[in-house]
Amino acid sequence: MRIGAVTEVAAGEARVALTPESAVAIGKLGHACLIQSGAGDRAGFSDDAYRAAGVTVLPDAAAVIAGADVIVKVRGPEPAEVASLREGQTLIGFFWPAQNPELLETVASRGATVIAMDMVPRISRAQKMDALSSMANIAGYRAVIEAANSFGRFLTGQVTAAGKVPPARVLVIGAGVAGLAAIGTATSLGAVTLAFDVRPEVAEQIESMGAEFVFLEFEPAQDGAATGGYAAPSSPEFRAKQLARFRELAPGIDIVITTALIPGRPAPKLWTEDMVAAMRPGSVIVDLAAERGGNCDLTVPDQKIVSPNGVTIVGYTDFPSRMAAQASTLYANNIRHMLADLTPAKDGVIVQDMDDDVIRGATVAHAGAVTWPPPPPRVPAIAAAKPRPRAVEPTPEERRATEAAAFRRQTIAQAGMLGIGGALVLLAGLYAPASFMSNLVVFVLSVFVGFQVIWNVSHALHTPLMAVTNAISSIIILGALMQIGSGSWLVLALAALSVFMAGINIVGGFLVTRRMLAMFQRS
Repeated sequence: MRIGAVTEVAAGEARVALTPESAVAIGKLGHACLIQSGAGDRAGFSDDAYRAAGVTVLPDAAAVIAGADVIVKVRGPEPAEVASLREGQTLIGFFWPAQNPELLETVASRGATVIAMDMVPRISRAQKMDALSSMANIAGYRAVIEAANSFGRFLTGQVTAAGKVPPARVLVIGAGVAGLAAIGTATSLGAVTLAFDVRPEVAEQIESMGAEFVFLEFEPAQDGAATGGYAAPSSPEFRAKQLARFRELAPGIDIVITTALIPGRPAPKLWTEDMVAAMRPGSVIVDLAAERGGNCDLTVPDQKIVSPNGVTIVGYTDFPSRMAAQASTLYANNIRHMLADLTPAKDGVIVQDMDDDVIRGATVAHAGAVTWPPPPPRVPAIAAAKPRPRAVEPTPEERRATEAAAFRRQTIAQAGMLGIGGALVLLAGLYAPASFMSNLVVFVLSVFVGFQVIWNVSHALHTPLMAVTNAISSIIILGALMQIGSGSWLVLALAALSVFMAGINIVGGFLVTRRMLAMFQRS
């Protein structure tokens, strides 16, 4: 079949749904690719690059739509584009069926099939097609870059001859894909990063990236996770506690990045006007939920404004488009993987398998009927992980009781070991020959005296590792000295050799340590 991509007509949209690289991969599935001339210019892909990849370049969108069996887009279709669709044709792209029911009905009435990339189920097998995560990852990264561009200071802390620069304090609200990308970027730039999410199970993810999770002292504990990895609406009590915590943080935060979205609902208001007023002049707020009304009271979609107290509020809705080359590459790969599932035999024939969880979940219109909402997938979506229990600090009384119990256990264990050792020595004394007991006494004294003498030497004179080796050597020397008066020439020779070798080890160890320590001394 023929796969066609057209120029995005939405204002400011620079992405393209087909790249030369993805076109080559789609060609291996048995499909031919078409593209409108200039469709990839704003993303950095020229017509010549498409021709080199085997793509047919057509002069306008009408020619592409007329010649293609499958239309791939980034943004949802405009009414004029829907009117040009024909029966049996397939449209793949973002559609947002819950927000565009009338447009969905129109497409279905024309007999076209719509595969919405925003409806791909969040199951493990579909991760390669998850365009929402791909674009959210870019948006989170770009949000920090835009914040740094509007922030008048360093993000990282510095100590220079001209003075000390403290690191910026960044608060990320929402730890989904976009939030985690923002956390990683802010942390890598040296900022002190805090993060909040209603899902307590993400605390470990946040802390593993070097950020601090903002806990709420709220009883009963609330798990704000919903099916598919999204956040669920919070209770009024939890919301009030959440806002109170944000008010405490607002005066000390330099950059706020909000990413909170609830599917099918307007963006929750999490950063109120009074919080903006409490922030220092020069602070920055980047609202990634601006397209759905914004998480900040003062956000204006598609604009960057400055509040009366000098706080910059960025409400851009095109963060992925501001990195058009990267965003187009990732999105085109999502499209390519979707086409691979639609072409199981790699023979250029699209198979609309409505028994497949991924295809059925993403298909919102097919065969003249609206197929949205889909049934629940047979494979469960990404479920919420169990929250990690918080460590409870013991009280002083509990700490003293724990220490007393540990002391009693150690005392009992030591007394038991001494009793068992004494019993064994007594048994040895009753039945072992006299020579064995004298050697045992020599060994015990050598171990005790040698260890105590060498181990108590200051580490300024030798390293801890060398202390262990010297202690062992001292044990050998003491044992050998007590045997040097033996009447046996073999024992005498071995004792003398032991003293010689152990002495070399001790003296050499001190010399080596002296050389090592001299390397760290100031001249």
